Amino acid sequence: MPMLRPASTPRIVLAHKVHSSVREKLSRAGEIVENVGSDPWSRDELAARCRDADALMAFMTEWIDDAFLADCPRLRLIAGALKGYNNFDMDACTRRGVAVTNVPDLLTAPTAELTIGLMISVARHMRPAEVYVRQGGFKGWRPLFYGGSINGSTVAILGAGAVGQSVLKMLNGFDCERLYVDKRPLSADIERQVQATRTDMAEALRRADFVVLGLHLTPATLRLVDDTFLSGMKRGAYLINPARGSLVDEAAVARALTGGQLGGYAADTFEMEDWTRPDRPRHIHPDLLNSDRTVLTPHIGSAVSQVREQIEMSAADSILSMLAGAPPETLVNPASLRHRAEAVGC
Repeated sequence: MPMLRPASTPRIVLAHKVHSSVREKLSRAGEIVENVGSDPWSRDELAARCRDADALMAFMTEWIDDAFLADCPRLRLIAGALKGYNNFDMDACTRRGVAVTNVPDLLTAPTAELTIGLMISVARHMRPAEVYVRQGGFKGWRPLFYGGSINGSTVAILGAGAVGQSVLKMLNGFDCERLYVDKRPLSADIERQVQATRTDMAEALRRADFVVLGLHLTPATLRLVDDTFLSGMKRGAYLINPARGSLVDEAAVARALTGGQLGGYAADTFEMEDWTRPDRPRHIHPDLLNSDRTVLTPHIGSAVSQVREQIEMSAADSILSMLAGAPPETLVNPASLRHRAEAVGC
């Protein structure tokens, strides 16, 4: 058994570097162990640092399962500086009395904003056009790089959750028809605000010039975008993925680009990022990297300095609440508190 530290001084592990304001706030509550590099710690390194930690601030790069928790018996809270938490085994966390929190709102607007940028970038051929200028090819206007436009198009949002609705609202600035697909219809008031019409998947794919993924990753949506899905899309349409990488079979997307079924693909998330998939690819599909009809960004949906600081501060507030003995406001597994109380005999 590893020796545990005295209980008097809480240990808080930060899996990635954070803003100084966040670090300073947490340092007043306990000892800080921070990864100050740009790359994540290995699983073993993270476990070693969390072995006698009370709280962990985790990001998209951390994969927490039952074996990890067994090595960290003192851990009481995983404060996710993120919205989705597929990379945490929630059943194991709850059973072992480890609370998990997330940041449900702050990522929405910047992710939607980036989505609009991806739509414009891929349709207007910004990537190859920018390379053309940088490589010295530009000698003045030429009839080159003609592309598509959001104006005059039909846009389909698959998944009208927070991000999907935010994208629809931002599209109010464009002259486009808006469709959405969701199991639950939006209220009539919201539909009027976003000027969107609910339809089914087949109709959305058949009609849309832009298909935007806004779905959660579940067993039902894993690799939803496959050859069959893509063949149902309007030929030459654009596919945009700001949501989760494994919604998409990247090899199928590459085939659709090569064959001309897809006019372009823009993504901020990739299959390789979904750590809980034992079969996940270890790299982005090379045909996507080599295509001049793709726009690929490194998961920067929420990478706005002020927003990232607010996200980290929200996770920090969850840690401080837990250390003070209060349930964090953004707790996603409240049953963990009961299991923790039972474990300590309260």
